[in-house]
Amino acid sequence: MSAMSPRTAGKSKSQAKRAAPPGARHPDAGHRPAVEMAEPQRRQTELVVITGMSGSGKATVLKALEDLGYYAVDNLPAELMPRFAELVKHSAEIDRAALVVDVREGQRLGRLPQFLQSLKKSLHTTVLYLEASDEVLLRRYSETRRPHPLGGGNETVKMSLASERRRLAPVRALADIVIDTSKFNVHELRTHVQERFEREAGDKSILVSCVSFGYKQGVPTDADLLFDVRFLPNPHFVPEFRPLSGRHPKVAKYIRSFPQTQEFISRISDLLVYLLPHYVREGKSYLTIGFGCTGGQHRSVMIAEEVAKRLKKGGYNVKVVHRDSPR
Repeated sequence: MSAMSPRTAGKSKSQAKRAAPPGARHPDAGHRPAVEMAEPQRRQTELVVITGMSGSGKATVLKALEDLGYYAVDNLPAELMPRFAELVKHSAEIDRAALVVDVREGQRLGRLPQFLQSLKKSLHTTVLYLEASDEVLLRRYSETRRPHPLGGGNETVKMSLASERRRLAPVRALADIVIDTSKFNVHELRTHVQERFEREAGDKSILVSCVSFGYKQGVPTDADLLFDVRFLPNPHFVPEFRPLSGRHPKVAKYIRSFPQTQEFISRISDLLVYLLPHYVREGKSYLTIGFGCTGGQHRSVMIAEEVAKRLKKGGYNVKVVHRDSPR
């Protein structure tokens, strides 16, 4: 309804404006569409550039991000990255995008660091670099029987991997996140990436592996943290427990019956809950914790299971591996 008085009702808008007394509001004030008064804010546009070693899981990561709602593009030519970023930046429908660019670029790969630096200046860009050990990559290529992108001529896969690492070194130096996928299977990698890139992701985007082992068979070479639980009473010397493992309820109850067991589990769990967020903030994506006893059958198995339960209750993604059990 018009707010004009009878004296101005028949006049034009310009006449009504002149007729309004000083300090009065314009006749149309307060009647503008709501969208002009409070336009909804658009979420910050985000671009994730996935790169890294061939066979390290880039396709898996791209699919995981696509499932989170990212607009996904594989093998985009480097020259098109600035244009693609502009399209995403000004798109009314896309606010998160992910693309893969890697050694398949050929000679154009040398310009990738330049493009990445430029993108970071104009758009919220995260460079995600994937890698894995040569041993793991060689096994993956052997299992899939696919040729390496640089494998022309007489080069072996191992030679191609060495060449690829050298060519990608300047790109890796610009990475915001580096994930070593050597210890991940496809499902674990997918889960890890989705947890890390969810909008509400916090300090729990790390995969923890609790490994039990026996010192008789040697220490796990991939363990980040090691705890020796041989100070606990050994169920091996109880005849009825000897053929069982630490997962058996009776064995677990026996080990748990000692006060030092309860205190150890509590102290170690509290320590890990304190440490894990700091590891995440330093970019660590996978932590292997080893618990060792003499044979790897009873004490280490029970402790690994109990600590894993505590960490799972804390919201962490945890898996348990019993390296030497059963025998």
